[in-house]
This record gives sequence, C-alpha cells and structure tokens, in this order.
Amino acid sequence: MKQKQMVWDLPVRVFHWALAASFVAAYAISDSERWRNLHVAFGYTVAALVAFRLLWGFIGTHHARFASFRYRPTEAIAYLREIATGRARHYTGHNPAGSWAVYAILVLAAGTAVSGYLTLNEIGGDAFEEVHEFLANAWLVVVAFHVAGVIASSLAHRENLARAMVTGYKRGAGERPAAAGLGVNAMGLAVAAAVIGFWSWAML
Repeated sequence: MKQKQMVWDLPVRVFHWALAASFVAAYAISDSERWRNLHVAFGYTVAALVAFRLLWGFIGTHHARFASFRYRPTEAIAYLREIATGRARHYTGHNPAGSWAVYAILVLAAGTAVSGYLTLNEIGGDAFEEVHEFLANAWLVVVAFHVAGVIASSLAHRENLARAMVTGYKRGAGERPAAAGLGVNAMGLAVAAAVIGFWSWAML
C-alpha cells in the first residue's frame, strides 16, 4: 500500500480553488449587466492566476511542473479505458486524463480572459464577444468532464482526490514529494494574499 505524502503544494492548491471559484462566479453572473464590473474583476483574477500557474509549471515543485505530467493523448485514452474496466493504474500526481484536463482548462481560461478583455474594450466588434462566450461554454464542458473524472478516479482508487487538493496529501510511492519549505508555503500565501488584496481594492 502506498503511503500518503505531500503532493500538491500550497501554491497549486490556492491556484486550483481560486480559479474554480472565479470561473463559477464569473459564469453565474455573466448575463447580468448589473454585475458586469464584478464579472470583469473575476476575469482579471483568472488572467493573473493562469499567468502564475504557467510560471509555477516551470519553477514549482515536482508534481506542479508540466514536465511531471507530460502524457500523450493515447495515454489519456488508455487511462480512461482502464478506469472503465476497473484496472486503472494509480498515479501519484496527475493521471494522463487529468493532465489533459489541466492543459485544456489553462488554454480555455487564458482565451476566455483575453477575449473578455478585448470585448470589454470594444476591440473587434461583436466577434470577440462571441468567441468569449464560446470559450466560456467550452470551459464549462471541460470542467464538467474534469469533475466526473475526479469522481471516477476517486472511486476507482478509493482515494478522495478533492480532499487531496485541499490537504495536499495523496498516496505516493515516495518519489520526490512536494517540498513544504517556507519558500514554497510563502509563495502560496503570497498568491492568496494577492487575490484577497485585489478583491479588497476592487470592492472599494
């Protein structure tokens, strides 16, 4: 039996839940003209979070780095087949299907933020507004598949993956656990403080 170890560092966890909350809130109020400024503030939050995650994907701890979950599409498809048959391999970090969900969410989040900015500043007419709506809806679809995948993998491996993204701990084979040093935790707290600080300013 694999022992639990720190896998998801604090910056990754803060990013994950802040992005999820920002997307859900922005999508929920997207049709309201009254809450337009709030919707825009969520959009800026998404853009900043994605920029941070791209950077952390290269300089972060082992399982946060893109190099640690670089899987081919065929590997993702094979993993989904294994899940369906109950013979899926357990991964300490992102599994192949989950890795592609991460890539898709980052691309769609960035595209949604950029197209939203262009729409806000009336650049490109109605074209970018339609692109913005399309990307937001595509993002929602990917999130739905991601949540379904998390549930399926949690059941298959008897491991609560949502809780792991809260605590940071998953079952692992002892390979390169995420560092829990002051520098890493300080980075996570800095990201949280930046989000809170921005929203404190935005709500004035």
